[in-house]
Formats: sequence, C-alpha cells, structure tokens
Amino acid sequence: MNITNFTTERNIETKKTYRKYSLTAPSTVTTQQPKNEFFYIGNKSHNIDTLIKYFAGGYAAESINNAKSILRRLMSGSNAQHLPTVIIIESNIPTDQLFDMARFLSEQPTLAAIPFVVEVSAANPAQKNTLKKFKFVDDIICLADYTETKLKNKINFLNKIKKAIVANPPVNSIEANLPKQSVKISPAKRAFDIVASGTALLLLSPVLLIIALAIRLESRGPIFYISKRAGKGYEIFNFFKFRTMYKDADKRVKELQHLNQYQTNDNGPVFFKIDNDPRITKVGKFLRNTSIDEIPQLINVLIGDMSLVGNRPLPLYEAASLTTDEWAKRFMAPAGITGLWQIKKRGQSEMSIEERISLDINYADKYNFLYDLWIMANTPSALIQKSNA
Repeated sequence: MNITNFTTERNIETKKTYRKYSLTAPSTVTTQQPKNEFFYIGNKSHNIDTLIKYFAGGYAAESINNAKSILRRLMSGSNAQHLPTVIIIESNIPTDQLFDMARFLSEQPTLAAIPFVVEVSAANPAQKNTLKKFKFVDDIICLADYTETKLKNKINFLNKIKKAIVANPPVNSIEANLPKQSVKISPAKRAFDIVASGTALLLLSPVLLIIALAIRLESRGPIFYISKRAGKGYEIFNFFKFRTMYKDADKRVKELQHLNQYQTNDNGPVFFKIDNDPRITKVGKFLRNTSIDEIPQLINVLIGDMSLVGNRPLPLYEAASLTTDEWAKRFMAPAGITGLWQIKKRGQSEMSIEERISLDINYADKYNFLYDLWIMANTPSALIQKSNA
C-alpha cells in the first residue's frame, strides 16, 4: 500500500494533512495550518495510520538523516508554522542514532522544547529499561495502548514539562552539559599528536597487518572493534580498537553484570569491567595484556578525535551517568590513548569508580603539554598489565 496515496485520500475525507518526504523527492507542502501535528520516525505503517486518526496532520521519515532534513525544512521560512507538537521514534532505531537525533534537537532552539518519545511496542523489557534511563527520552509509549484522548493528554503534559525544562536547563543530561564552546587544544599538543601518530602508523603498518591476520584466523568477525564514544566536551565519535572479543560480545553485558569489578548503584556512575573476561579471545588476551589492541586509536589521534594523552573516551552508557556537575569536569580535557589513570591505577581491581574519575578530573584541572610529556614518559611501565580486565 502506498502510504502517501492513502493519506491523500484521507485528507479529502477529513481535511487532515499528512506529508511524507524523501531526501530525493519531497512532496508539496499544503497551505493548511494544523494546530497539532506529529512527527514519526520509523516504518511501521499501522502506527502512522493511528497517528493520522488522532492528529490534525503530521510527517513521517524512515531514517534519522531523512528526519533531520525534513525538520530543517520546517524550521526555514514559512514552513516554521508546521513544526510538530511531538516527535515519536521507533525503539528499533540504533542507540547511537537515538543520541544523534536527540543532540540535533537539543541544538535547535525551535525544536528543543518538543517532546521526544520512543514507541516501544517492538521492544523487550530489557530494552525498555535501557530507554527509560536515557535522559533525553521524555517518555516511552506503546501506541496500541492509547486512545486519542489519552495520547493527547500525555503529549500536552509532556509539552508543558519540556518547555519548563528548556526554560530552566537541567545539569543531568549529556545534551544539557555540552559546553558552549569546544575544549581548546594547544597548537603544540595538536602538532605533536599529528606528527607522532602519523609516523607511528607508518612504521607499524607491517605489524598491523600481521595482527589483523591473527584476529581473522582465530574467530569470525571484523578486524576492528568500532564503537561510539564520548570524548572532550561530550563529543561523540567512532572509536577504533583491534577486536579482542568474540563477535556480539556486547550482548552478554547483562549476563555477566554480577562479575563487574566496579560496584555500582542506580544513582551513581556506571562502569563495566570484569577480570578474566570469558568473552575475550586468545589473541585478544595477548593484545590486551600488551596494550597492542589500542594501536588503531592512533587513527583517532591523527584525525583529531583524540590526543595521545588525555582522559579515556567513554562508551555512551557510561558517559550518560557522568553528567552532573560533580563528574562532568573530566570531559573538559581531551580524550586520550594514555593518561593519568592508566599510569597510576591500570589493572588494579580494587580501584573504585570515584578514584578513577578523580584522577580524570585531576588531569582536566592541570593538563598541559609538559604534563603530557611526563605522563608519556611513565606510560611504558604501565603497558604490561597484571590483570586481564
């Protein structure tokens, strides 16, 4: 069924407007000015049908990039009158794309106050619990459970709350803590990073090829492990390492949570690391114990995502738990391959979360080029770890 044609017929019968765009051929925007409009991100046509019944009009996009393109058009010129009253996104959208969309909305003054809701009819209980913890998600809903009145009351309530939050920004979400200006890196530090990382990658290229072959021969999966990390100023980037675990190891985090060497609680920072991790391959164990798995991060250094010395960039779920004033300062320093934490506490299972973050904050308070050289001079002795964490 062609959704656009279907909704055009509905428009004739009920005088509602519904616009579905594509990046290559946007449809014509009508001149109607509906008061309440939805914006749906996903491809479940039955959800769109439900929203068409409940709202005066709306928009749909199947991807984050498409949604951002549509919203940019709506913010420009006369289209600004058609901004939606709620943005609803399907739960099967990848987490990094959820963060990307939330960041895009938070950076646009005209969009920041619009409720950001996740439709969870296809999510399992664990996924729902994860989504509830994301500070940028205003609510999770299952559209099938909502009547028109119930849904509109929910959205009206969220609109009031969101507008109040935007007027008085909180300090407990990644988006709210993004600095007004980028973290400054000294020219000397950046020049040294470029020369050192470029030279190292060139000299180590034969070794890198041998390592890549060993990883591929032992287990299925990609050569590199690429994940989204939060670095300086909460900037999110693709983080490179040699893969040291079996494929789909990230899916076993919950199963192994009881082995976490960090003691966590519902209100504090979240870190995950276990000793003798069963997800690690034999080649991976060697790479980790010698820190060779970190070499691909030289690519991150070369392109400017990281520095040779700095605080470790964190997985998004860890960064999301470090957004209060108490902890956020550690993100005011560059992200790095090695740092104060690595040379003082690396491989020690008794290290607490508070100790680790305190070292990061200590570095953020006094880092400079000479301090970086001192840390680099003390890094070789920390490369050989005593534990396999």
